[in-house]
This record gives sequence, structure tokens and C-alpha cells, in this order.
Amino acid sequence: MTEDTDATAATMPIEDYLAQGGQLTSPANVPARYRGELLRLMASFVDSELAASAGFADTINDAAGITARIAACRITLEKADHAGRVLDLMGDFGADEGRYATQHPWADRLPRDAALGQARHGADMRLAVFHYPIEGWVDAVVLNVLQGLAAAVTLEELARVSYAPLADVFRAIAPREKRHTDLGVTGLTDITATEEGRAAAKAAIAYWQPKVADSFGTMNSARFETQKRFGLRHRPNEALLADWTASVRATLAPLGLA
Repeated sequence: MTEDTDATAATMPIEDYLAQGGQLTSPANVPARYRGELLRLMASFVDSELAASAGFADTINDAAGITARIAACRITLEKADHAGRVLDLMGDFGADEGRYATQHPWADRLPRDAALGQARHGADMRLAVFHYPIEGWVDAVVLNVLQGLAAAVTLEELARVSYAPLADVFRAIAPREKRHTDLGVTGLTDITATEEGRAAAKAAIAYWQPKVADSFGTMNSARFETQKRFGLRHRPNEALLADWTASVRATLAPLGLA
């Protein structure tokens, strides 16, 4: 915290200070119970970005043309970079950054018909959607669009997180994630130019849309209430899910995919 926020925070309980928009700026000022929730939030983001990058890398050679391959390479690179930026902040709290980045098999996937719902799986903290395998270019493009729209909603929420260095990183990442989605929409537009492509896209949407929806978590979440008290979250899961659903509809309708 700065000198001014130190004085403000000293006059009220830390949870009240954070819930009212206060921010912390250094690991030295972070209470233990806040630290645990903050590190959990960061680990989930890092693990999801590393898994997304690893999974998408396998689709680069499936891309339809040089421009699409370049886009796929860019997305793969930047997602790994986003993970690295947040992992650097975890390093401030004592995380072994070098070991962390290699301790899980990020490219591993479960069977296509696995039913994870909203549950975490395995030893890492990735969202369940990143445990499912991508099958081909259309599948990759559809997942990129749907998950990219989810990232936009989530990053808008996380840009207000009460740990100021993390909020800064999320604000810097958001435009790049939007560009990934824009690249996906361009690819999806090309795919839907034929009836065969539109049918393949519809099948991929039917598979991925409920899995991405699950990534928003449970409704009436007790964890959300805890995070809200610390200023790590502000809007409940159901509100974020509603925003994403509307964004998906607005994006897919012009392509005849709604």
C-alpha cells in the first residue's frame, strides 16, 4: 500500500477497506487469508493460459493457410507470455517460477467424452475446459472464439482486482486477448463460407459451448462471497455467465451460427 492507503486502511478492518475499492500493492502488506485467495486466483489463470497455449500449439499445422498459421502461432506465444506475466507476480510471493512452468504436463488432455462439468481435475489449477482435446482446425477456431469471449468478460472483472500489480497485468493483457478473439472470428467467418464448414462449426459449438459455460463456476458460489470480501471479485458468476451468453449470441448470429 502507499502511505495514503496505509493511513486509510488503518482506520477500518482490512476486508471493509478492500470491499470498498481499496488496493494492496506489495506482498509485505497482504494478510495471510487474503494471500491464499489471491494466489489461488493467480494459479488458476497461469495454469489455464499454459494449458491453453500447449493445447493450441498442436493445431498450428492444421491451420488453413499461412495467415492462419501465423495467427495460431501468435495466440500460442502470447498466451504463454500472459501466464509468465502473472507467474512473475507469484514469484514475488515465493513461487519457484522455473519449476512451476514445467511441473505439470500442460498438453495432456482427457478423453473427448469425459464429463468434468465445473470440477477441477488433476494436480494443476486449469479450468476444466482445458482438459478436453482439440480435434482439428475448426474445433480450434470455435474454442478460441468461445473462450476468447469468456476471457473478455472475465478480464473486465479481474481488471478491478484489489491487488494493484495484478490488476495492472490484467488490463495490459485484455487487448491482446481481444485480438485473439478477433483472429478467431476472422477464421470462423472463412470457415462458414461453405455449407460444409458451417455444419462443422455448428458441431464444434455444440461441443464447446457448454464446456466454456461451465468455466464460469457455480451459481450462488460461496467462494465468490469470500473473494468479494477481499475485493478480488465484484460481480457473481451468474452475471458473468449472462454477459458471455449475450456476447456469444451477438458474435455468432451474423455468421448464421446462433
